[in-house]
Amino acid sequence: MPEEIDRPSIIDEEHLKLLSLGYMISAGVAAFYSIFGLFYVFIGIVMSVAFSHLPAGKAGEPPSAFLGWIFAGVGLVVFLPAMGLALARFWTGRCIKQRKSRTFCMVIAALGCLEIPYGTVLGVLSFMVLGRESVAKQFTAKQ
Repeated sequence: MPEEIDRPSIIDEEHLKLLSLGYMISAGVAAFYSIFGLFYVFIGIVMSVAFSHLPAGKAGEPPSAFLGWIFAGVGLVVFLPAMGLALARFWTGRCIKQRKSRTFCMVIAALGCLEIPYGTVLGVLSFMVLGRESVAKQFTAKQ
């Protein structure tokens, strides 16, 4: 009979470990893909340097080096939010492991639901596990 009493808590522990692992993997994948934004920044800088050595165009045209800076700016606009999301996912995995900041974990799960299909699956599973009363008690007990 004592095995039956411990079974739900064991299941909760295993589900929380898997969620933490899922967020860590998701953070790694997001960080990897955010690096492509840095490629755009690098290419934009190279274009700016290369175009700045070209002869000037007709009067009234913007400097040709400006196009490279636009390219680099687009790369930064892609890189910074993507890396921020990767860091937030990493932090979520860490918070789940330490059983703290349940609300933060649920907010990141909601944002993850926008990424079809893997983020949606991770987000829905997060809501299912973090919504359990027994899991919520573990998070409040740690505070």
